[in-house]
Amino acid sequence: MEQLTAADQLKRRDLRRMKLVATGFFLAATVIFLVALLFEAGGPAWIGYLRAAAEAGMVGALADWFAVTALFRRPLGLPIPHTAIIPTRKNTFGDALGSFVGTNFLSEDVVRDKLRRVGVAHRVGAWLKQPDNAERVTGELSNVVKGAIRVLRDEDVQAIVEQAVVRRLTDQPWGPPLGRLLSQVLTDGAHHKLVDLLCDRAYDWVRDNYDKITGLVTERSPVWSPKFMDSMLGDKVYTELLNFAWAVKTDDNHPMRQALDQFLIEFAKDLQTDPDTMQRAEAVKQQVVEHPDVQRLIGSAWGTAKGMLLSAAEDPSSELRKRIRAGLASFGARLVSDDAMRAKVDGWLEDAAGHVVGNYRAEITTLITDTVERWDAEETSRKIELQVGRDLQFIRINGTVVGALAGLVIYTIGQLVV
Repeated sequence: MEQLTAADQLKRRDLRRMKLVATGFFLAATVIFLVALLFEAGGPAWIGYLRAAAEAGMVGALADWFAVTALFRRPLGLPIPHTAIIPTRKNTFGDALGSFVGTNFLSEDVVRDKLRRVGVAHRVGAWLKQPDNAERVTGELSNVVKGAIRVLRDEDVQAIVEQAVVRRLTDQPWGPPLGRLLSQVLTDGAHHKLVDLLCDRAYDWVRDNYDKITGLVTERSPVWSPKFMDSMLGDKVYTELLNFAWAVKTDDNHPMRQALDQFLIEFAKDLQTDPDTMQRAEAVKQQVVEHPDVQRLIGSAWGTAKGMLLSAAEDPSSELRKRIRAGLASFGARLVSDDAMRAKVDGWLEDAAGHVVGNYRAEITTLITDTVERWDAEETSRKIELQVGRDLQFIRINGTVVGALAGLVIYTIGQLVV
């Protein structure tokens, strides 16, 4: 037993009611015909006209009942040719419908013209620039992201990260790119702040490690050297080293700074051109990548990223969702105000739709024909009758009325001619 929706149940009641009304017209014509036939002999002349009208009405009602019924089933169950048209020719109708849709609705020119007249970009922009709508789209995108992340298996993503990212990075030589990057940094002078920091830390270390410096001098002094001489020498070394560190810290043009800049310039050049330096850089790269801490970091990269994405997607106040929401609203406003951008987006949509219908029209129409072919013939007939049967009952009613009028006219003409 097929399940009917509330709307279908209402249509079924309307269909039954209209069938009763149409049958009532036929029965009324039949009763009038029988009564008129009974009293026609020896009765008034107008009874003949009434009998002729009722008779023709019966014929019209029967003919139209046959025509309407023959669409959906065999009248009275009799195997009359060309009846039960919908059940027996369902597949033919599906092919014709698919061909009709493909020719008249999936034409590239038709689709492009429709999209051009609709103005999709402007409508989308006007809708999207509204804050509530931008928030709604953001929420839906967040749900898509959460669903995709939860569907993906961690081991599969981790394998992709290792294969596509880590190995790709390790397969490429690091020396030349690092050398070019370092050269650019040196050219822009961005390294000066780092040098300043190193100089500041060096001075602070010398200042705070008097005992270590003097103790090192004492340890390195000859055994025969007097202790007071070692102490004086340690003080001197500490003082000179502290003064040197201070000079390097405070003088931007200090020779030590210039020597460091020159060393970095030469090192950046060697990273790009010197085979020995490039080979040593590769060895350092391998050591870094193979280090256990780095391996653990790579292994946990997807887990960390996954947690961050899920957290940001679930929190409406997260920075990620705020930026997406603001970006969508801004994009919508531009679609409304920027004619060039709107025309470009409309052009993309037209090209995409034209490509789809131009290359996949047969597949789309096949979807219609295959779907119709899979339908059960009897159930299809019942469903179609449920949708249009009520209106078809008016054909039966009209057939009764028009038949009666036609019979009356024909009988009248016959009387006049005779």
